[in-house]
Amino acid sequence: MQQFKRLNDLVGWGVFLLAAVVYGLTVEPTASYWDVGEFIAASYKLEVPHPPGAPFFLLIGRMFSLFAPDVESVALFVNWVSVISSAFTIMFLYWSIVLLARKMVNAPLGAESSRQSVLMIGSGLIGALAYTFSDSFWFSAVEAEVYAMSSFFMAIVVWAMLKWELLDDPRLSNRWLILIAYIMGLSIGVHLLNLVAVPALALIYYHKRYTKYTTAGVLLAMFIGLVIVGVVMVGIIPGLPSIAGSFEIFFVNSLGLPFGSGAIFFVLLFLGALVFGVIWSERKKMVGLNTALLALVFILIGYSSYTLVVIRSNFNPPIDENNPENLISFVSYLKREQYGDRPLLYGQYFDAELERYDRGDPVYRKGEDKYEIASYKPVPVYGENTRMTILPRAYSTAPQHQQLYRQRMGLQPHESPGFGDNLAYMFDYQMGHMYWRYFLWNFVGRQGDYKDAGVLTPFNSSTENMPDVLANNEARNNYWMLPLILGVLGAFYQFSRDKTGFGFVLLLFFLSGLALILYLNSPPIEPRERDYIYVGSFYAFAMWIGFGVIAIAEVFEKAFKKNPIAAPALATALCLLVPGVMAAEGWDDHDRSNRYFSVDSAKNFLASLAPNAILFTGGDNDTFPLWYAQEVEGFRTDVRVIVLTYFNTDWYIDQMKMQMNESEPLPISLTKENYKQGGLNDVVYFYENKNLKGALPLEQYINLVREGHPAIRLSTPSDEVNTIPSRTLSLNINRQELLDKGIIPENMEELLVDKMEFKMTGNALEKKDLMLLDLLVTNNWERPVYFNNTSLQSISFDLSEYVVHEGTTYRLLPTRNPNPQAELVNTQEMYDNMMNDFFWRELDNEDVYYTEDYRNFVLNHRASFNTLAGALLDEGKTEMALNALHKSLEVMPDRAIPYDYATALTVQLLLEAGDVERAVEIGNLMAQRADEFLTYLEQENKDIGNQRQINLVILNQLSRAMAGAGREAEAQRYQELLGKHYQSLQRAR
Repeated sequence: MQQFKRLNDLVGWGVFLLAAVVYGLTVEPTASYWDVGEFIAASYKLEVPHPPGAPFFLLIGRMFSLFAPDVESVALFVNWVSVISSAFTIMFLYWSIVLLARKMVNAPLGAESSRQSVLMIGSGLIGALAYTFSDSFWFSAVEAEVYAMSSFFMAIVVWAMLKWELLDDPRLSNRWLILIAYIMGLSIGVHLLNLVAVPALALIYYHKRYTKYTTAGVLLAMFIGLVIVGVVMVGIIPGLPSIAGSFEIFFVNSLGLPFGSGAIFFVLLFLGALVFGVIWSERKKMVGLNTALLALVFILIGYSSYTLVVIRSNFNPPIDENNPENLISFVSYLKREQYGDRPLLYGQYFDAELERYDRGDPVYRKGEDKYEIASYKPVPVYGENTRMTILPRAYSTAPQHQQLYRQRMGLQPHESPGFGDNLAYMFDYQMGHMYWRYFLWNFVGRQGDYKDAGVLTPFNSSTENMPDVLANNEARNNYWMLPLILGVLGAFYQFSRDKTGFGFVLLLFFLSGLALILYLNSPPIEPRERDYIYVGSFYAFAMWIGFGVIAIAEVFEKAFKKNPIAAPALATALCLLVPGVMAAEGWDDHDRSNRYFSVDSAKNFLASLAPNAILFTGGDNDTFPLWYAQEVEGFRTDVRVIVLTYFNTDWYIDQMKMQMNESEPLPISLTKENYKQGGLNDVVYFYENKNLKGALPLEQYINLVREGHPAIRLSTPSDEVNTIPSRTLSLNINRQELLDKGIIPENMEELLVDKMEFKMTGNALEKKDLMLLDLLVTNNWERPVYFNNTSLQSISFDLSEYVVHEGTTYRLLPTRNPNPQAELVNTQEMYDNMMNDFFWRELDNEDVYYTEDYRNFVLNHRASFNTLAGALLDEGKTEMALNALHKSLEVMPDRAIPYDYATALTVQLLLEAGDVERAVEIGNLMAQRADEFLTYLEQENKDIGNQRQINLVILNQLSRAMAGAGREAEAQRYQELLGKHYQSLQRAR
């Protein structure tokens, strides 16, 4: 026994070390895009990230960050939380496979034969290594996201339950159950992925406790497991705080007691009952009840990491999403109420006609001396003719979603969907595109890193006539179906040898895969690929890959009857090819070494700004890297970053009125009564006042809003709302005062206006728009106001005439652009920013892998250089324009990041600036690539994203540029290519 145990432990720690080395070599050195920047910043200063938070992850991240030698290294050290968590996941997966394999090879505990030992260790080794190099898990292992640590908790819980199954001492086994409960409690503070394993764990419990194995017993065990999940997800996580909140409201509002009295009473009552139950069950020798109550106690101890959220929120850190500083707001934070609900079992079709919103349950907020009703949860009411269905999959009534539903279902504009269409969408898109495609990415192959990339198999792997950008895409990985074949073989083998173990793995595979698909009920489009959600399912399949080794070894044993370990050893050695192929194929697209542009692009945003600026941003990638740069590296903390979507909420507006780092409070004149949730100004509708002549003075309108004046109020059948009486708004400008301040560039002084006038783009203003208008009035040009491209497009009025390009941001100034077809550019400021203050680390390194997210940000920077160069040429500053163009080509060269459609304009600008040789060289290369790409798409009769349109635009741009420069030969050649491919497109239609 000791010999096998020692060897098994050694191999387990060996795979841990190997995985740690692999992930350590490929880990991102800084904060990548999406949520990572937010999590690193929140870890470093223990702040409050987006709901429902991950407090235990933040605590561990904070601990790791303490070892960083400087602030620039903090991100790397927090990323190492995922590296270590993932390496432990691989170790526990190895040991779990060995424990399950023991049953299939009938290895008695403590008396394992050499053959059995090699079979168990070999299967564990291959399965663990296959998962080490699987696409989705490797992706999560090298960045500071919660999924790696969540996988670790699932892996250790599965291993602990399998270990528990081997224990004979009831007292010891109960302690293990309590340990498992504690681990599950801790995992709540990271992610809820761990909970989906509970029904599968219930099967193991049933199998050990009951010798008679029946279908009814299996179903009952699974049902009890689901009940436990429900108790934790509904009864404990939001349930206990919700009950405490009800006590709190009753004690404060009805009994007149101080804030916190109801919560304290409930905590004492609940803990008292729990302690009494533990003591009473122990005295009565009720072992099962005592164990269950102790398990609940340890779940709550683990769950207590969530106190961090409330504690830190009360300190009002710069990142304090939802402001969950009291019990009522904390419950809303836990329930993720800001994201809304999705129907699961019964609901409307997507073509339902929304008639109105009725008032639902009250939403409370903390007032001066009691909890006040802030608003009511909106309950949608649909028209009488609305059709409802069970298992609604195509449910979203958003116009853009309706169009996508129809496209995916093949429905005409006025054709109503049926239940068959609903199911077809579920099987084809939700299960097929959003799960099975990801599954096959991990175990068959992937065509590339572009959005909606398909599966690469041995049957569609030819690169003949394929453009280099696709054929040489780092994420084009072909595993030759080897992991899939070995896993399917292992699944069949386990079914034939150990149906109980097979049921456990199958249930784990289903619950963390397809069951999640049913629960999440995905909309018809996502902002990015979501494969990382289903890594638990891929974890289960990796077990079957390991069992495939045993199946192959049995085949070999017929030829190696005299040597019992030869067949297992040969099978293991042969199957090493599977993780070997996965490692070789996946290394280049999972290696994030020397990749910094996620942070550098954020710093470039900030470097574009004047001191003490206000910057409006839009999506996650516009914001989270900025938070990281400010909160961790301390870069430009004088800038106030405003997330437009958050600016619709009263808690965020409150935070904008506070001092944050070096940024002064925003000069907001509207009061809390004006912008409270559920108030008159959540949405302000256009309601024309025909007595109003001309534009509506903005100062006057903000005063009316602040006063709550009845002149702008409108009564509706269900409520009262404020209105805006004109689509055109005006803001008076004191020209001389602005000239004296020196904020108007000298070459734009003649564009300075006495009055800014701009129009609404729709029929209503959201609260964020109203707050921006208030800021424009009260700021009075004291602090510079900037937008990035996303935020400028997201407001409900058109300010494009009054923005000036100064880098990768637009500054709002009362200077009207005389040419709407061209951007207004402060060339001196923009030139200085981009040439001297921007960051370009490793963008010229062809060995660094840049995903589509990074390539898009590079495209934006290339476009900004084009804007600068074009404006400089218009001003006759040819040498400066050439410097800018050459700088763009130098810091973002084609060898590292291939030319994109922004480069087509670069060619035109090079021609205008006199660098004809470079322009023709780049133009010929781009035309050749466009021709190859379009030819390939025509031969395959498909499109990849909108690449067909992009490459046609490139050819057209190049042709026009060459013609304008008198390069007739090139222009004619490009035009012929354009005509050829355009005709092909017309024929295809």
